Amino acid sequence: MNTRHFVLAALAAAALAACSTVPDRNDALVDARTRVSAAQSNPQVATLAPDELQRATASLRVAEKAWSDGGPTATVNHLSYMTVQRVAVATQTASSRASQAVTAGAAADRDKMRLAARTDEAEVAQRQLAASQQNNAQKAAELAAAEATAVLDRDRVERSRARAAELEAQLAELNAKKTDRGIVVTLGDVLFDSGKSRLLPDGARNMAKLAAVFKGDPQPRASIEGYTDSVGSSASNIDLSQRRADAVMAALVREGVAPDHLSTYAYGEENPTADNGTATGRQMNRRVEIVFAPQRDDIVVK
Repeated sequence: MNTRHFVLAALAAAALAACSTVPDRNDALVDARTRVSAAQSNPQVATLAPDELQRATASLRVAEKAWSDGGPTATVNHLSYMTVQRVAVATQTASSRASQAVTAGAAADRDKMRLAARTDEAEVAQRQLAASQQNNAQKAAELAAAEATAVLDRDRVERSRARAAELEAQLAELNAKKTDRGIVVTLGDVLFDSGKSRLLPDGARNMAKLAAVFKGDPQPRASIEGYTDSVGSSASNIDLSQRRADAVMAALVREGVAPDHLSTYAYGEENPTADNGTATGRQMNRRVEIVFAPQRDDIVVK
């Protein structure tokens, strides 16, 4: 195989691999195409409901464009659904107008010939007309409701995205990190006096920022974990880490965070993040961590 053939084969294989990742059909769109084609082939629909059929055809073009542009499957499905509903409206409208024609013809024959059979036919046509009109009204109401739902869904998505961006910025300002345990905000011991559990003014400001995250989204729950360095007894370190975790929780509750969304844990000198053999390492180990449960998938924290 010469070089030119090898290159062409490689390009063909790459194109085939790329195409294999893209769905080659959408069942809802295929159904919509089939229904529009059937309506276009129906002389009654084409003759008696041309405007309604035109709207259904235009709706199909919108759905096909969304599909060809690579739009979301949910959007293509919704546009296909609306196309099917418009086909139903066109079909029912044609049936209604055919019934009206039958009714008019029956009335004329009744006036001329007074035939009992024509009278019965007119009554049947009138009942069909009433049922068709009722069905059309129901279809129109369903279509309007579907369009209103689509608008609400778009608004809800936009609000959710905006809120997620705001929460992401708030957490980034607090130097939050995404871990296997969830999103973690670490508060160093500079927020407390040495050996004390009372928050300093800088700590209070951080509490306000943390509270804003909870207030912006009432769903997250968080655990507040206290840690110390290895200086002192294990019992005293557990006690100090518990008091500091409780102090952080109390500060968040004062800022308006629901207490049932918070829990505290004291780990003392366990799980050090640095070497306790140096002053810098001990300072890093003296900390309080706020761990948001791993349900913040809508927030990207770097």
